[in-house]
Amino acid sequence: MEEGLTDATYLILLALLKPQHGYAIMKQVHEISQGSFEIGPATMYTILKKLTKREWIVLDETAERKKIYRMTDLGRSVLEKDIQRRKLFYEIGAGFVQQIGGSEHEKA
Repeated sequence: MEEGLTDATYLILLALLKPQHGYAIMKQVHEISQGSFEIGPATMYTILKKLTKREWIVLDETAERKKIYRMTDLGRSVLEKDIQRRKLFYEIGAGFVQQIGGSEHEKA
C-alpha cells in the first residue's frame, strides 16, 4: 500500500474541492476539521508549492491578481485514494478495538 497523505495535505485537498485563494483555504481547513486543526500560512504555502509541483493542483491568477488554487483530476484521484485508505484504517481500528475491548471487558 502506498504512503498516505499527511493530515495537513489531506485537509488542504479537501478544501480545494472548490477553487479558493490562500486565506479561504486556511479558513476552510479550520471549518472542515471543526476547529481541531489549524494550519499556518508558512506550512500551507509550502504544501501548496509541493502540490503544484506534483500537478495535483494548479494556480490561476484572476484579473485582480488574486491567486486561486484549483485541484486537478490527478489531485482528485489522489484524494479519493487517500479517503479509501483512511476509511480502511478506521474500519480496521474500530474492529480491533471492538474485538479487544470486548475481551477486556469480559475479564473485568
